[in-house]
Amino acid sequence: MNFKQPIEYSTIGVLSLAHMLNDMYSNYLPQMLPFLVAATGLSATRAAILVSAFTISSSFIQPLFGYFLDRQGKRWLVHVGTIWMAIMLSLTGLVTNYLLLVLLAGLAGLGTAAFHPQASTMITVVSGDRKAVLLSTFIAFGNIGFALSPLLLVPLFQTYGLSASVYTVIPGILVALLLYFFAPKNNVLGGRTPSLKEVIQSLQNARAELLTITSVIAIRALAYTGLLTILPLYFQAQKLSSIASSHLVFIMLFSGAIGGILGGYLSDRYGRKLLIVSSLSLATPLFYGFLNTQGTLSSVFLALAGASLLSSFSVTVVAAQEAIPNNKSLAAGLTMGFAGGIGGLMVIIIGQIGDLYGLSTAISVLFFLPLVAGAIALLMKSRPTAKSERMAVQ
Repeated sequence: MNFKQPIEYSTIGVLSLAHMLNDMYSNYLPQMLPFLVAATGLSATRAAILVSAFTISSSFIQPLFGYFLDRQGKRWLVHVGTIWMAIMLSLTGLVTNYLLLVLLAGLAGLGTAAFHPQASTMITVVSGDRKAVLLSTFIAFGNIGFALSPLLLVPLFQTYGLSASVYTVIPGILVALLLYFFAPKNNVLGGRTPSLKEVIQSLQNARAELLTITSVIAIRALAYTGLLTILPLYFQAQKLSSIASSHLVFIMLFSGAIGGILGGYLSDRYGRKLLIVSSLSLATPLFYGFLNTQGTLSSVFLALAGASLLSSFSVTVVAAQEAIPNNKSLAAGLTMGFAGGIGGLMVIIIGQIGDLYGLSTAISVLFFLPLVAGAIALLMKSRPTAKSERMAVQ
């Protein structure tokens, strides 16, 4: 007799709230950049290096955490990682030395690297037979956190100065306590431990598909991280106020969060590959529509572009987990971490383009990248839709 695994909605709620905070912290440094540029005269390249330090340390280490967690779950990583990142970032507004600022950014990234693979594995463990939809919801909460960051942090820094960063540790403490008491226990996370040989074999068997998926994610991450870094500087150069700029970034990111939920649902019905190719290909003309219009129409284009860019966010994670189903944490680490880190590293090149050829040129390059990612996604393997598989089981 088959017993349906119960869905633990309260645990999913706590983990999703924690993900929202973690990703709000992940978008912390881009919100500081206009104020750092005004205070210290940072170049676009140095600003990109600062953001990349966080992105790279938070990303490249995730597959290692993922492999470690596939062998043995460690629940403490979610609350320790959260409080670690909160402390490191809260100190950034107190530092005037650039190298020390880069060091703090890099150390902060380790906190989110610890959180993401473990938390995403926890979600799949407690989600019963609704793993794809609930993982999409979990990731959408993270995107909402990204979206809230400019709305909350820009007014804080504008009103009280960069030294107010010290108060941003408080939400991290509160959420870390919630995770300490309510995250799933280690015995719940247990399962068959894959050997290193089995992990290497599964990676070799799926290497072509994983290479395609990680390439798509890396280029999308370059566009995404680049926009988070360059857009505030571009808006500042266009004489927009910090508040107006934060509202536009919020529109893009919040629409992206909604797009992420819709993307998970549509990919279940129509297939991962179709959703990824079509949404990324559509994002580029929508971004150019934003750039070449004004007023409400421009904001509508930006919202639709953000939704298109991020609608494949959770879908690519699930696609990688389907490619190596016995190593889900490693798959999450590769997709949410390593591939994103490659994109984060390349943001430095975008910063140099901005310094050499102007921020408008850098923005145009970033807007073109989703189309490139969509073209590469055509090489992905076509799999049966989740809906058709559920119907086959019935």
